[in-house]
Amino acid sequence: MPLTTLDGGTTSFPDPATALAEPNGLLAIGGDLSPTRLVAAYRRGIFPWYSPGEPILWWSPDPRLVLAPTDFKASRSLRKRARHGGFELSVDQAFLGVLHHCAATPRPGQRGTWIGAGMAEAYARLHRLGIAHSVEIWHEGTLVGGLYGLALGRVFFGESMFSHAPDASKLALWWLCRTLSRDHWPLIDCQVETPHLLSLGAQSWPRQRFLAALAAHAVEPDAWPALDWPAGKLPATRLADD
Repeated sequence: MPLTTLDGGTTSFPDPATALAEPNGLLAIGGDLSPTRLVAAYRRGIFPWYSPGEPILWWSPDPRLVLAPTDFKASRSLRKRARHGGFELSVDQAFLGVLHHCAATPRPGQRGTWIGAGMAEAYARLHRLGIAHSVEIWHEGTLVGGLYGLALGRVFFGESMFSHAPDASKLALWWLCRTLSRDHWPLIDCQVETPHLLSLGAQSWPRQRFLAALAAHAVEPDAWPALDWPAGKLPATRLADD
């Protein structure tokens, strides 16, 4: 079946069930990265992923990796790192910094980055609209880890994370899970399977189960829980002490 080519006149997408089996989940090509199209895509379990210089590619893989916030596995060593590592955390204080480091940090088995200038500007725009958010980890005033993604309804759609210090990105994800659990958000979308995320409690779901969860939880607007936290940095020891 040929791929659907998107145009600039509509934000509709084909049924994710029509995505290719190989490469797994490739659904459509073209279109743009406008906020309206991106929000429509994520709410249907679709995300963009392409390299700079390529046309925009849209994906909905099967299975889908997800993490229930209550399932996060905080190891003994991670708890020790939170208590004694001298880290601080913040939320939405350095979104562009996290975006830059996610784009620039080398990934095992990958060449370059998929976060080109167009992608970076698109997610920066979503951040300015209050849709995309970041969690930052600091050590002695330096940004050493973090993650970013979209909050729609009561689902967080994780996009990328980076770590320049041991366990820094894990601390960011732990904080996110703790906060989402507190506010009864049921799901974090992790997109595709990695051993790292599986070790932290993520599970692979059939695509139809994932789409059903989105239909139930990613539709109505909901307050981003991080807004309940004061601006500025908080000691990471709070993670282990609470």
